[in-house]
Amino acid sequence: MSVRHSASFSDEKEQGYVQDAVATAEHAPEVVIVKRYGRLGPILERMFAHGVEARGVERVPEDERSSKNQYNNSVNTVLTTIPIGVLAQEYYTLTLPHAIATIMCFGALGALTVAFISTLGPRTGLRTMMIARYSSGYIGGIIYSVLNLLTQLGFSVTAVILGGETLASINPGTLPLVVGIIIVAICSLVPCFIGYEMVHIYERYAWMVMTIVMLFLWGLGGRAGFDINAQKPLEATGRALSGDILSFGGIIFGSFSGWAPVAADYNCRLPILGAALMTISDPAFADVIVAGDTGGLLAQVLSPWKGGGKFVLVLLAFSVVANNIPNTYSAGISAQALGRPFAMVPRFVWVFLAFVTYTVAGVAGREHFSEILSNFLSILSYWTAFFIVIVAEEHFIFRRKNGPLGGYNLEDYDTPSKLPIGVAGVLAGCFGVAGAVVGMSEVWYTGPLGMDAGADGYGADLGFELAAAFAAVMFPPLRWLEIRLTGR
Repeated sequence: MSVRHSASFSDEKEQGYVQDAVATAEHAPEVVIVKRYGRLGPILERMFAHGVEARGVERVPEDERSSKNQYNNSVNTVLTTIPIGVLAQEYYTLTLPHAIATIMCFGALGALTVAFISTLGPRTGLRTMMIARYSSGYIGGIIYSVLNLLTQLGFSVTAVILGGETLASINPGTLPLVVGIIIVAICSLVPCFIGYEMVHIYERYAWMVMTIVMLFLWGLGGRAGFDINAQKPLEATGRALSGDILSFGGIIFGSFSGWAPVAADYNCRLPILGAALMTISDPAFADVIVAGDTGGLLAQVLSPWKGGGKFVLVLLAFSVVANNIPNTYSAGISAQALGRPFAMVPRFVWVFLAFVTYTVAGVAGREHFSEILSNFLSILSYWTAFFIVIVAEEHFIFRRKNGPLGGYNLEDYDTPSKLPIGVAGVLAGCFGVAGAVVGMSEVWYTGPLGMDAGADGYGADLGFELAAAFAAVMFPPLRWLEIRLTGR
């Protein structure tokens, strides 16, 4: 046998081993993990036998996919949707009609992006961060995984602070806010530690009670007196009003599109009730509205029911668990998507570390909830905007049936040599960042275009629009050149 043939045989043999290993990881991840951890193997084996999920970022083969229709309505009917609507008047001058119009329009745009990304999960059997590798390569996938990990932790921080704040408002002075945060965080950890099936069992039913509770809030808020013209004398006009709408719209888009990096599994939310509660005309509500205390505001709304109102507050506080579960679960997946060394650590370990991280951060930032929420959602919209554009253009232009690449080779998701180099995706993302910088309007920085779009020294946040536009223009030619030069 010649040296060349011998080398070829060796390469084929090695490739066969790799393919066998990938197949085993996809069909029986628990077997791989148990073997990997030696003396800890029997402990892990017992955990998996009792229902803890072993699968992490491995592709789900077609013959192992569930045929059940599962819906995450629960993440739409949670306490965390309320303070987003509150921001319309706490940080901007929008009246209720303008707040609702902004929520509906920018929310619809964000929901469309999430709907598109969600279709790729069933089509490929891959997690969203794995799908991103097909447009931005292995390195680009790592970058997006870091951003997504920070996103999910950020959502979790806001959720546990709000849940803890609401628990603390049931009997003021009885339960410290720190303890409330820890309680909510622990309740979020348990289903995520167990895994996918438990997550969907909880999410499948939690929405039922919370839908009724949200209707209670609407009714009691109306009893206290909604006044749609309450903010009218304070609302800006002209370019200043446009600036407020664009800036608040960026927050709304971020709250919806923030689900895009995990959209194959989860849905989005609709924050209108909070905007309505801010129009209550009863003077008894003035102090809590000015203070920006969402828990206190809800306690005041429910006060006519006395003990019954406190019970509803408990339900509201724990409703954030339904919202925090996908954040926590996906944080573990994103950590594994950072690369093979990270994927070798069991998913539930990363879930536990995520729980520790956002709990500590929530305790540290507990007195600055509104500022954290406003800044986080604005910045979130920037990267998700160009991420969605890049994935969409890869799918519709280069992976279409008769396109340059003709589809996805799903077996290549963890093979860097067969994935795109990622130069096009990374550079397009950098252009997206540039667009966000020149268009953004934050307390700590306003870009030149963002400043020009506003009035009276206040900018208008055009960050996510320009981030998406810059990436959309630059990715196709860069990707076409990358394919011509590398063939992948």
